Amino acid sequence: MRDGGHALAPAPFRECPFDEIICTFACPFLHLAQRKCRLAPFRVAVNAFARARRHLPCPASRRPTHGVIRPLIRLTALADEALNTFENIVDGAQALSVPTLRLGVTGLSRAGKTVFITALVHNLVHGGRLPLFEAAASGRLARAFLQPQPDDAVPRFDYEAHVDTLLDERVWPQSTRQTSELRLTIEYESATFLKTMLGRGRLHLDIVDYPGEWLLDLPLLNKDFSTWSREALERARDPARNTLADDWLRALAATDPAMEAEETRARDLAARFTAYLAACRADDHAFSLLPPGRFLMPGDMEGSPALTFCPLDLESGGSAKRGSLHAMMERRFEAYKKHVVRPFFREHFARLDRQIVLVDTLAALNAGPAAVRDLEAALAGILSCFRPGRNSWLSGILVRRIDRILFAATKADHLHHADHDRLEAILAKLVEKAVARAEFAGAEVEVTALAAIRATREAQVRQDGTTLPAILGTPLPGERLDGETYDGTSEIALFPGDLPNDPAAIYEASTGPSPDLRFIRFRPPKLERTAEGLTLSLPHIRLDRALQFLVGDKLA
Repeated sequence: MRDGGHALAPAPFRECPFDEIICTFACPFLHLAQRKCRLAPFRVAVNAFARARRHLPCPASRRPTHGVIRPLIRLTALADEALNTFENIVDGAQALSVPTLRLGVTGLSRAGKTVFITALVHNLVHGGRLPLFEAAASGRLARAFLQPQPDDAVPRFDYEAHVDTLLDERVWPQSTRQTSELRLTIEYESATFLKTMLGRGRLHLDIVDYPGEWLLDLPLLNKDFSTWSREALERARDPARNTLADDWLRALAATDPAMEAEETRARDLAARFTAYLAACRADDHAFSLLPPGRFLMPGDMEGSPALTFCPLDLESGGSAKRGSLHAMMERRFEAYKKHVVRPFFREHFARLDRQIVLVDTLAALNAGPAAVRDLEAALAGILSCFRPGRNSWLSGILVRRIDRILFAATKADHLHHADHDRLEAILAKLVEKAVARAEFAGAEVEVTALAAIRATREAQVRQDGTTLPAILGTPLPGERLDGETYDGTSEIALFPGDLPNDPAAIYEASTGPSPDLRFIRFRPPKLERTAEGLTLSLPHIRLDRALQFLVGDKLA
């Protein structure tokens, strides 16, 4: 046999052709460099390499034969790491003039990622009240303004549309469905005398928004299909989930993994599996550990083979028979990792400097101890994906690490302020084991309770001769409480209940939601305008504390 004019050794002994090695490494570097390099010296080198690249032999097909699969897998992994290093070098060179801080914002469904970013930017741009953000409180914050983002291939975070939705319509923005980015440039006066002599400092804050469900996919990179299937089935058969998974489990029990591969059977099983995941995510159950994340957020990949698979009930140690349903599902699982998970890790996640993880702790508490335990497992999985550790000038170039991680329990405005510290303590309990590992690696980790936009006010109400701390707000249309359905126009006073003093009480056995807690969703606040028609800054709870931890040290 011949391939492009080169004689091939028998498949088991074939060596990887040199031109395939060149393409494996050169093509990704060239693509990235042409997209990223804006500095003149780098552009000259990149363009020269591009001209030389045209004369390199490139195989007609990139599909390796049996004998080169393992070498090329290793080469691809090395290329990914090398690509990240090269990208960090380019970012570092560009940051010589103006330093850049890449902040990742994530959280599981309905945790408030879009609201957090919108409120953060709005308060910085419009001079909001941020007493715990030292640069603002001391008057050193000169101004903050939006600039074009550095990554042209990433959708822009639609800040202006989200502000209009919040202020004019008093409706919460749509949840995050894809990765987006926004660059906020901050000008400030330094706190040190020597830096003050050099004039105003400037920092590019690149905010990267991505669904937390995608983050839960990263552990799949270290699992094979049989391991993932076993773990997924163990969760589905848990008493808390068994009823929700019943339809899919019955279909799976009637399926022989060794049967001949059939597209209709694969699609039917995948649809039932996806329906089970969606049922787990519903408010009544509020489960969090639901990989693969794209099954619930498919986007433009909906219906593709890479999203048409599900776990199978496999015998221990069994291998996939060629042409079987098992082989088809295994191949698609690997395709999902290759075409969905790995690019997300390489292009976005591996380039972050700081990270905030938003957690809807109240939703899990509302659903009961089973949801709380599931949230704890999900948070442990999320933190295991990070590369925590301190950054030096060299590590920032070679292997970028996340040196500060903030876990934030959102919707603190659904509670009276007396319960805010209890909410923070509950989240700290949920992440304590995972945080210990990150701190050992050298990263700083903090936990807080916040409301990026405060939708309620506080009051006191009397009930049966007792004065109770309450919150005042306008429930969203369709919210129900004590048999009453709200229309979105009437303000109510609500005593939401007290959180336990002992965080460990959240694990106490129960068959359903806690009867002592009542949480409903409220409309965004109605903001007053100045005589000039300008909207006042968005009210918040502890947003300034989050800003100080995530950005404050860079504005010293």
